[in-house]
Amino acid sequence: MAREMTQLELLHELQPVVEDNLNRHLSMTKDWHPHDYVPWDEGRNFAAMGGEDWDPEQSRLDDTAKAAMITNLLTEDNLPSYHREIAENFSLDGPWGTWVGRWTAEENRHGIVMRDYLVVTRGVDPVALEQARMEHMTTGFNPNADKGLLHSVSYVTFQELATRVSHRNTGKACGDPIADRMLQRVAADENLHMIFYRNLCAAALDASPDQTLRAILDILKVFQMPGAGMPNFRRNAMLIAKAGIYDVRNHLDEVIRPVLRQWKIFERTDFGAEGENLREELDAFLTDLEGKAVKFEEQRDRMLAREAARREAAS
Repeated sequence: MAREMTQLELLHELQPVVEDNLNRHLSMTKDWHPHDYVPWDEGRNFAAMGGEDWDPEQSRLDDTAKAAMITNLLTEDNLPSYHREIAENFSLDGPWGTWVGRWTAEENRHGIVMRDYLVVTRGVDPVALEQARMEHMTTGFNPNADKGLLHSVSYVTFQELATRVSHRNTGKACGDPIADRMLQRVAADENLHMIFYRNLCAAALDASPDQTLRAILDILKVFQMPGAGMPNFRRNAMLIAKAGIYDVRNHLDEVIRPVLRQWKIFERTDFGAEGENLREELDAFLTDLEGKAVKFEEQRDRMLAREAARREAAS
């Protein structure tokens, strides 16, 4: 039975995997420039520069698209919190440090391009957006404080994939080909980041199966998106879920299950007694989450049917 590994031992054991996957990432990623995805010819001055301040009538986004764009952007804005989290749990030496810096630089482009798009197209109130950014970044986000490397790697694997799904679906919900193209580009980055972390977590499972599975289950049981603490998150999350941009079904079928299949969690034969118990607990968790997904879908279908009936009666 594999023994528990210390944080230092894990860092040493996984360093060759980090280096291999860093090189893989650099060979696959494509450089892009935020300014190439923004319709600058739509921009004009605000009142402070002699122009006109924002008015809701200027936006071509509906309430759902606004909620999704704001939520996704504020999530990206909190990058300093995420950088601190992985820097503290990884290392700033060697390939670990190179990855931390590269990942942070790539992630920063996401907030740049989304904000430029929203300000130039007047998609949302820029004053309210800035106030929300200040509040959210001041609060920060640290879901795995003092839990260590395995919890951080597990969390970012699921979170990067969840963010990819949310960005792709938000692009479609905007009803604007420019926004859709922009968010497809952002989602492509998130997918490569997810692959890096997924491969790293797979190597951790090989090195210390029970210990890593414990971290994975811990993360899944309390998983929250990075935007959980932002202003109006509950309202925005409900709008996003109602529209199918990101809901329990997305989380289960497009995020959790594909990653667990990739890791072959239910086919592995290298778990000890604790790992076998954890796998049973994970299976029960997935069954419960499936029930919640079905319940939410049924409630949403009834709600949408009532809304459609009210619209028909009013017409």
